[in-house]
Amino acid sequence: MDAPAGMAMARVTDDAARHPTNPVTGHLIALVWAVVLVVIPALPVMAQEEIAPEPAIIAPLAKSSLLLDAAAAGDTLVAVGDRGHVLVSTDGGSTWRQSEVPSRSMLTAVTFHGDRLGWAVGHDSEILRTDDAGTTWRLEHWAPEDEAPLFDVWFADADNGIAIGAYGSFLRTADGGESWTFEPIGDADWHLHHIARETDGTLYIAAEAGIIYRSDDGGTSWIELPSPYEGSFFGILPLGADTVLVYGLRGHLFRSEDRGESWNEITTGTVAILTSGVLLADGTVVIAGLGGTVLVSDDGGRSFSLHQQKARRGISSVIEIGDGTLLLTGEFGVRTTTVAGLAATGK
Repeated sequence: MDAPAGMAMARVTDDAARHPTNPVTGHLIALVWAVVLVVIPALPVMAQEEIAPEPAIIAPLAKSSLLLDAAAAGDTLVAVGDRGHVLVSTDGGSTWRQSEVPSRSMLTAVTFHGDRLGWAVGHDSEILRTDDAGTTWRLEHWAPEDEAPLFDVWFADADNGIAIGAYGSFLRTADGGESWTFEPIGDADWHLHHIARETDGTLYIAAEAGIIYRSDDGGTSWIELPSPYEGSFFGILPLGADTVLVYGLRGHLFRSEDRGESWNEITTGTVAILTSGVLLADGTVVIAGLGGTVLVSDDGGRSFSLHQQKARRGISSVIEIGDGTLLLTGEFGVRTTTVAGLAATGK
């Protein structure tokens, strides 16, 4: 597949998303979860001892580069993405500075425990840790020979965490990321895309091929839930009171009121891939995706209105950063807005 300037928005079929057979396709599947498909030439196979990560380059236009996820560390905002870019803002997203990072591997997800301690994951099975709210990072795990990008990371506390990704990758740490062990949660090697926690401690994982997992014991054990769809899911969003949304390929969105035991399909009015969702403090639900797709619900996810952004640039993540302000990452880099702002820039 060709892509001008090494970047292309693309629609990926279920077959292409199911089991990549080479490093190029593997990179594509990693980025379907993250909105934009970046075509990276296959590299010659090298012995592990011959490979060493190169530090990320400080780039003047990093704020406008492909950014895939963001998280808050107290009053500090941190966004991560392509080429190992990590951006930090201490003024609510008005200005950003780029952090020094010990690798150029694409970063797909970031999370924080408290105001300073955080982790980021990405391609090459990379896991980074920060102890100063994203200003500096150290490499905790890096295994390019595995050809298994990581897609998400979650920590229960400062020590116990989980990283998930391609080919059933499920890594667990009990020492804050100093060491990680591989603990598969199923017999198949489905790509695990997104992990989310309900306020009661229930954990969910959205995966490819319609696979949905739930853990009722903090991630120690997992059960596979009945699925309403055979296509890949890229995100899952608990709403409280046993209600949860799951979403993914071709605009498919489903709602459950019994912790995933049964599902109802929600009309979205789009066939765009849905990549990220957030429950706002006022109860509004926002789901975003490729092509500038934004879905908004004010009735607990029972119905959604579509606000197609005119620029049609892919959105990878959306989080609330206070007072109804939203932080978006994606093909455009990073920007702040509101629900009203999204509606105003839609059709």
